[in-house]
Amino acid sequence: MARIGLMGCGTVATYGHLPAIAETAGLTLAAVYDPSAIAVAAAAARYGVHGFTDAAAFFAAGLDAITITSPAPVHRQNVADAARRGVHILCEKPLGTDEDEIAGMIRTAADAGVQLYTAFDYRFSPVSQSIKHLVESRAVGDVRALRLIYIWNCHGKYATVDGQRVLQARRAARMDEGGPLVDCGVHQIDLARWWTGSEVVRWSAAGAWVDAFTAPDHLFLHLDHANGAHTLVEISYSYGHTATEPSAHFSYELIGTEGVIRFDREARLFEVRSTRGTETLPVAPEKNFAGMYAALASALAHGGSDVLPTGADGLAATRLARAATEAVMAGRLLTVQK
Repeated sequence: MARIGLMGCGTVATYGHLPAIAETAGLTLAAVYDPSAIAVAAAAARYGVHGFTDAAAFFAAGLDAITITSPAPVHRQNVADAARRGVHILCEKPLGTDEDEIAGMIRTAADAGVQLYTAFDYRFSPVSQSIKHLVESRAVGDVRALRLIYIWNCHGKYATVDGQRVLQARRAARMDEGGPLVDCGVHQIDLARWWTGSEVVRWSAAGAWVDAFTAPDHLFLHLDHANGAHTLVEISYSYGHTATEPSAHFSYELIGTEGVIRFDREARLFEVRSTRGTETLPVAPEKNFAGMYAALASALAHGGSDVLPTGADGLAATRLARAATEAVMAGRLLTVQK
């Protein structure tokens, strides 16, 4: 039974990681850490484990592995602290703040002989797993184009605190860390690489500023893969961000030489339309923390995994997301200066 600790008792830990760890055979949630005494106390009480605001005391709890769900700017330090103690690591996306930082994290883990995985839980959705199988079995022939869309309001522009309307802190924090492509778009980039089994050899990007942030809050990313396939990622944190009744669109479309694979979350539609007819498949959420932690339990028991996304996968996705976002920002600055 592997003893797991979690660093960062925020939103994603509360709704995703902690429940999954607690329910996964082969794993025991042993300790939680957060600099906030209030946050760590709530998580520790809910799961009946020790809570720490001191990192050294947290690691002294006797851990086999940790999950990092802290803010991206402290991921590098979290990884270094774990690696120094021989503790294996599952780290939330984005793995780090830039390419050099992530490359350093990968070297640190490798030098220490510890496993480092990126928490791309979208891979483990039954829908994503089915798409992987459909592509590999050539259910729609050769996949030549992918359209991966995730446009939503990221919890809206405003929140109400003590009866006053204020800026939504969670959305603002995500924008300050790089915006939607860096935060959530890395999932779509990772899926495109994983489904096609082909690396990105060229890319281009365009963006829009719906709201007043440094980073664009609506982006279009085009990816050319080595095998000739092309992926379009469209992602937004401002789709209905001020609407009283906002809506969202989340979809995957893979267009092949013999048909189309289509998943539409809002329409609850998952189908294959091909030369053999139309097949309707079971719909599932885009995330699957339980599946990811089952894979982690297996990795810890067997000394590695060929299923979990690696640190290199995290680097590939973040490198593209950062470069594309920064290129769009630079293009806007040049236009303004002219």
